Formats: sequence, structure tokens, C-alpha cells
Amino acid sequence: MKASDLLVRCLEREGITHIFGVPGEENADFMMSLKGSALNFVLTRHEQGAAFMASVYGRLTGNPVACLSTLGPGATNMITGVADANMDRVPILALTGQAGTERQHKESHQVMDVVEMYRPVTKWSHAILDPGTIPEVVRKAVRLMRSEKPGAVLIELAEDVAGLEVEAEPLEPRRFRRPGPDDKTVDQAYELLKQARRPIIIAGNGTIRKRASRQLRRFCDATGIGVLSTFMAKGCVDRDADYCLFTIGLQQKDFTACAVDDADLVIALGYDLVEYPPKLWNPDGGKPIIHIDFLPAEVDSNYHPQVECVGDLAHTLWMLNERLAGDEKQGAAPRFELESQRATRRRMLEEFSAYAEDQTEGAIRPQKALWDVRQALGPADILLSGVGAHKMWIGRYYQCNEPNTCLIPNGFCSMGMPLPGSIAAHMAFPERKILAIAGDGDFLMNVQEMETARRLNADITVMVWEDGGYGLISWKQDDEFGEHSDLAFGNPDWENLARSFGWTGRYVSKSADLADALSEALAQKGPSLLVIPIDYRENALLSARLGEIARPL
Repeated sequence: MKASDLLVRCLEREGITHIFGVPGEENADFMMSLKGSALNFVLTRHEQGAAFMASVYGRLTGNPVACLSTLGPGATNMITGVADANMDRVPILALTGQAGTERQHKESHQVMDVVEMYRPVTKWSHAILDPGTIPEVVRKAVRLMRSEKPGAVLIELAEDVAGLEVEAEPLEPRRFRRPGPDDKTVDQAYELLKQARRPIIIAGNGTIRKRASRQLRRFCDATGIGVLSTFMAKGCVDRDADYCLFTIGLQQKDFTACAVDDADLVIALGYDLVEYPPKLWNPDGGKPIIHIDFLPAEVDSNYHPQVECVGDLAHTLWMLNERLAGDEKQGAAPRFELESQRATRRRMLEEFSAYAEDQTEGAIRPQKALWDVRQALGPADILLSGVGAHKMWIGRYYQCNEPNTCLIPNGFCSMGMPLPGSIAAHMAFPERKILAIAGDGDFLMNVQEMETARRLNADITVMVWEDGGYGLISWKQDDEFGEHSDLAFGNPDWENLARSFGWTGRYVSKSADLADALSEALAQKGPSLLVIPIDYRENALLSARLGEIARPL
């Protein structure tokens, strides 16, 4: 068989089901090998969109999927989405073509060192030189992608290598249990916990993977300890639980940060420093910390744990839960003083509902928009956020009942994900409502994927918050300098844009009309565009309020 045939067979054997991409001449053999295979190739309009689709599909399912580009400009187009997936801990396989080996050593059309370019943004980057190694390369790639912490891998296949004959068979995928921490280390963590009076949990990205959420909820049910989640850990505990303290992650001090100030122990679960640096919640480095994660803690002067429980996160929490259960039977379970945490929760609930009945016209407050969104979506429905000022509002105001029901890029933080990502979310869970929220700058970065959504008849709704500029940059410049540089731009006629791509489109400028318009868009079969003029005067008002925060008691 051809090398490209073998590569396809190996991908099938690994359980990879989808490849999103834009092919070129240099991967023509691979495309022919895909015909008749079990792999579903999804043609996109841009390689970046393909990478975002693969990233969202992988994040929602936990299973690796692939994105495909040709050499040169195709590979450079795709790298942003791959880097975003890698830093957000998503298993994703990037497949690129390459010029024939007879011209890779010299100046040649579209030739560049793709493998070396991808090395800093992947867990492994490799070019197949000998087709007989394909089974080993694919097995290694998938194993690396899936292993904690998950991430991206690149495989490059040159056009002449793809057509070579090869005698080899796929390797059988074998899964193994992840190791857990030793009992002595967990005993040390448990003793530190029992000595605390006001412990708090900061839950990161790792808690929404590998069954960790279930064990975390059991732990909190038993102890009542409050949980602050990072933007990417939303839903690790139910937003309706008394111990859910919602999210932490704004650059300014928030009410939730006051709960950390009050704590005498921080339990960091699956916490990635890339999401929210510890200097913002532990500025003097003095908080006692228990680090529980799949990997040892990153070295940081503001994050220097007393105990590290390194291993499978769910299993570590189970070990703690067993110790709690044993003490409970003997009447010796620890008791904590958590009223200040409950006060934080009450204060945030007041924040969420403050503009529920807002009646503004001409511009809609972010708080009102997100209140209506939360009412319109069920516990299992999926919200996708882009990057911009809207991300900060979603991070603070939109809370979840279940893991992986709010996807926010928060490591690499690339713009452009919501539209292509919502297409992949629909493919992964066609029975759920899918809503993407993007700023006008964010949405237009991958606007071409509107055609992909229509062609696939993706049942999605995209809500665009229109402010005619790069709102987050102006927000930050205003906070720092008292003014901002020229960040304004123009926008299309949104309803005509939607119509030209075969979408349903609506522009809503009255707060009182938003809830009904949103319900109609979500009920509409196929892709819908809902655009609202957003009142970003609230950015400065929020900054001013947060700047005056006193500890809630």
C-alpha cells in the first residue's frame, strides 16, 4: 500500500474520526487515501478555522482530532489555532504536507521548515522520512496528545514520501492508567487541610478532564469548602451549589479575590499558571498552598506549594475523599469557618441579577445580555466565547452547571475561535443548543467560515457584540493611561451579511427585545446571526467599582 494509505489506516485505528482542513497539491495522495475511509474530512475556508474546529471538537470530546494544511502558507495559517489548542491543553493532531525530499535542501517554491516552526507550540513535531515508521510515529503522536497534560502534535508528510510503497501495519492502541500520588504525600496534604480553618479551592483547567469534576463535587459536598474556578474550569462544580464561588481571573481585584485573601490555605486543583498568574492572588507569596495536579508545579516565586500531590487528579481527590469518609465515621471530620465565602457567593449572585430587568435602548449592557443568555441555555447547552472585552464579561458573569459547557480560550488567547468552534461543537453534540459570543473584531477574523456553517447546515447561533473597535484594548489603555489610541473600525450591514451566506440574521438594539430574539435564534434550524450594540461604557464603570472593593463580610 502507499504510505498515505498506511497513515490513514493508523489514524482510523487510533479512533480519530474527523479531519478539518484545506488541502493542497503536496497532500494530494493523502486526500485520495481518505476517500472511502472511516475518517470524516471537513473542508473549511481557512486553515486557522480548521485548527479551531479541531481544537473545540477535541476539547469537548477528550479525543484527538486532526487539522490538515498543505506546506508553506497553509502551515503558517494553521499554526495560530494549533498553538491555541496546545496552550489550552487540547489533544489535536496537525497534519501538513511538504515539498518532495529532492528539493527540501535548497531554496524552492513554498518550502520552509514547518517542523521547526511548530516545535515551540506542540508537544512533538516530526517529519516522516521513512514510510515504515508511520505506525510508530502515529502511535507516539496520539499517546503524547492524550497524556496529561494533553496538547498538540505535528506530523509532516512530504509529497514524494506519501506515494511510496510500504509493508507495515498499524500498531494496536493500548491505554494505561495514569499513576497517582503516594499515600504519604496525600497524608501530608490531608493533615495540612485539617489544620486550616478557612481553606479555599482554586480549580483550573485540569478539573474538567478525566472524571475529576465528579470527585471534586464529592469532596466539596463533604467539606463545604468553596471553589473558585478559572475561566476554563467553569462547571467543575455546579453553579447552584452553595460552595460554588464562581470564577476568578480578572486582572482587577474582584469580590472573589477577597475570599482568597481571607483564606488560610489554598488548594490548587489542576491549576495552570498560564490562565491566571499567582501574583494576582498571592502577591507576597505567603499563602500556604497544596498543589494537586497531573504534573509538578511550575516554579514561580508567588506559587511555592507546601505539598505537591502529583498524579491523576481524580484519583488524588478520591484518596482525600476516602480519608474524609474515614474521619466522618469516627466523628473526627474537620470543620471549617466558611461564612466569609458564603458572603462572597451572595455578593456575586447580586451582581449577576442586577440588570436582569434592564430596559435600555440603543445599546445593551453586557450584564443584561449574559443574564438573558444564561436563561436561554440549558445546563448541558454550550457557550463559546472569543477573546476581547466580551470574554472578560463572560468570564465573570456566565456560570455553568456542567464541565465543558462554556469554552473560553485562556492560555494562548487567540481571537477568531467562536464561529469555527461553534461548527465543531454542533458536530460533537448536535442535540444541544450551541451559542457563540464574539466581538465584532473577533467574528470578522474568520467570517469566511459562515459558508462552512451553511454548507454543513450547522445548527448554531452566533451573537456578535458590536462596538466598532477593539474594546478590550481600549479598556486596558483607558485604565492605564486615561485614554486610548485609535482602535475604531467599520462593520458590514449585518443582516445583509447573514442573508448573503444563507443565514438567518437579526439586529437587536432594545434590551427588552433581546430574550425573545435569542430564543427565536436558538430555535431556528441552521445557522443564525444575532447582533447587538454593546454598551461598553460599562467597562470603565466596572473597573471603577472593582477598584473600590472592600472585603465582603
